[in-house]
Amino acid sequence: MDVSFFLALAMFAFVTSVTPGPNNIMLLASGAQFGFRRTLPHMLGIVLGVATLLLSTLLGLGALFTLYPPLYSVLKWVGCAYLLWLAWKIASAPVGALDSKPKNGKKRASPMRWWQALLFQYVNPKAWMMAIGCVSTFAIAGDLYVQSGVWMIVLFAAMGFPAIAVWAWAGVSIRRWLTDQRRQRLFNLCMGIATASTLLLIIGN
Repeated sequence: MDVSFFLALAMFAFVTSVTPGPNNIMLLASGAQFGFRRTLPHMLGIVLGVATLLLSTLLGLGALFTLYPPLYSVLKWVGCAYLLWLAWKIASAPVGALDSKPKNGKKRASPMRWWQALLFQYVNPKAWMMAIGCVSTFAIAGDLYVQSGVWMIVLFAAMGFPAIAVWAWAGVSIRRWLTDQRRQRLFNLCMGIATASTLLLIIGN
């Protein structure tokens, strides 16, 4: 492995992590609604989920999609159904003062927990495509297979976290604009639609 291997892998990890997708749209919404600090567990869960997904692919789980193509179709439609549910939750999220407690006994909205974000990666077709593409492109057969696999996981964590943090910070910036309930409802609706629209990318692959 030479410098070009690490540069190419780092670029692949950053570009695939920073481009729009279900994870980043939800981070944008979470940053706006809950702030950066409360969104950190969500980001950590994504990084850990991608790491375990890469490890699973390296161990051969990703090869099942090649051997049994219907499995990928099942994953795709399960992921689509879950994304639609998440889109509805985002679009219908309660509004009000962002830092105030809910009134009338209503349950306070909460950001996605780290383990929920981790598990979401296993029904996120974009994450699977990213993991399979990375392993098929950068895994080095033979004695360097384990070493190259370790570097995939390390560089995806190192490049992926700042890449997705950009979306959470963007949400925090939008948070300053969400000063009344009408704007909050409009933002939640737009984020719900944006989350649902990622299905077009998933279904098209």
